[in-house]
Amino acid sequence: MKRNKITLAGAGLLAASVTALAGCASGGGGDTDTGDTADGDTAAIISVNGSEPQNPLIPTNTNETGGGKILDAMFAGLIGYAADGSVFNDVAEEITTDDPQHLTVKIREGLTFTDGEEVTADNFINAWNQGALASNEHLSSYFFEDIEGFSYDEDSELTGLEQVDDYTFTIALNKPASDFAQRLGYSAYYPLPDVAFEDLDAFGENPIGNGPYMPDGEGAWQHDVGIDLVVNPDYDGPRTPANGGLNIVFYATQDAAYADLLAGELDVLDAIPDSAFETFESDLGDRAVNQPAAIFQSFTIPDRLEHFGGEEGNLRRQALSMAINRAEITDVIFQGTRTPASDFTSPVIDGWSDSLAGAEVLEFNSERAAELWAEADAISPWTGEFQIAYNADGGHQAWVDATVNSIKNTLGIEASGAPYPTFAEARALITDRTIQTAFRTGWQADYPGLYNFLGPLYATNAGSNDGDYSSEEFDTLLAEGISATDADEANALFQQAQEVLLQDLPALPLWYSNVVGGYSETVENVEFGWNSVPLYEQITKIG
Repeated sequence: MKRNKITLAGAGLLAASVTALAGCASGGGGDTDTGDTADGDTAAIISVNGSEPQNPLIPTNTNETGGGKILDAMFAGLIGYAADGSVFNDVAEEITTDDPQHLTVKIREGLTFTDGEEVTADNFINAWNQGALASNEHLSSYFFEDIEGFSYDEDSELTGLEQVDDYTFTIALNKPASDFAQRLGYSAYYPLPDVAFEDLDAFGENPIGNGPYMPDGEGAWQHDVGIDLVVNPDYDGPRTPANGGLNIVFYATQDAAYADLLAGELDVLDAIPDSAFETFESDLGDRAVNQPAAIFQSFTIPDRLEHFGGEEGNLRRQALSMAINRAEITDVIFQGTRTPASDFTSPVIDGWSDSLAGAEVLEFNSERAAELWAEADAISPWTGEFQIAYNADGGHQAWVDATVNSIKNTLGIEASGAPYPTFAEARALITDRTIQTAFRTGWQADYPGLYNFLGPLYATNAGSNDGDYSSEEFDTLLAEGISATDADEANALFQQAQEVLLQDLPALPLWYSNVVGGYSETVENVEFGWNSVPLYEQITKIG
């Protein structure tokens, strides 16, 4: 596989001159070769942890890790990401970038969905138009914002997508987006078969994909229990499975998942519970995983909440941020598996900085925090209790309790956690804007670039902008950064944009997460990727 002359790892910026992702050989070639392919009929099933998806499994309406993990196993995009974040072609034979606003995509011929339909250019064009349609209100519609014809206000066609022939289409952007080619491995850009458009919600219950795995028959997804995937025998690409399939188990708690791992009832776990941080490395030995990943944790306080609008809200956000002893929490609660945040991105991404102007607001300073809180009280005296909502099935109680205790002790106010039983329940309230407290937020990168941590979360009207933050200054810097074709120039602009965020604190950065996981004695070839997700297709059973 030939790489771009300008690397797509890290910032992933493309030169304005013609560059291309030239095609990998089909059938598992390229940089992600896993060796001999196991026979899908006889190879053993691998059991892994997961969580109940928030919505039906539709690529453009899934923006959380539970559903995303399943979609990534079932679908193949134009490109994929290797363990280190570098790019390889999957469905694409070649992606040519003439300039930061115009791309030509040629896909490989002869690829099919699991219902036998051939994958053509139309399958991408129709899926993207469906996901972008304003009336559909899909959660990942933001990822089509840069394509000509996109509108947040009314239903409109993505006129920037044009079919050249059955296997070729062009993409015209409404503004420069120099990392657009690098984004195309994210699930929002997956293709859909024609049958999906007959009843999208029904399709989401039993998806038909084009990737390495497929559902093990009708009803493979048992809600709140798990989903069974088997190898797609017709997949012809670089991620050919070396196992017979995946049993993705939805656990109510991470402690239960870890207990199953220790008992040999679970093969791979990508989220060790905080109760085991002190012991998991000795429990698992060389089967323990603790490595940096592109994951950022925070909590968000919407402007619409009482006491958090305008100047009062800005002062209270700063006070709360400086009332949190991040260093102590990451040391005591997380046992060195987290690092206090100094920005809004991740240290594993090219362009990260720990010296942004205004970053002192992320440092524990009890005296200054109390002063800022008093200044806010002078505008409007504080009433009520400060709470942080979180999903109880995700192992968050310990750090939330420690965080609110730090706030309570520093500011002298009532503060507590507000648990919701499941991730899906908490996300539903956040998405429809009915939640009445601050709430846990975070980001597992979709592709390895700084922009991905900033645009989707804080740009005006962005799909994952849960606090409805809007700043003209931030938006302008973000647009200038994504238009720059020089990586250093772009990263400098993204850093300036973050300095605006440090003033406004639309979310309060907490820490960067390592991927902390492990695997059983019955599997091998386990590798965790840059985004913390195991490369499932590589895993094999021993014996």
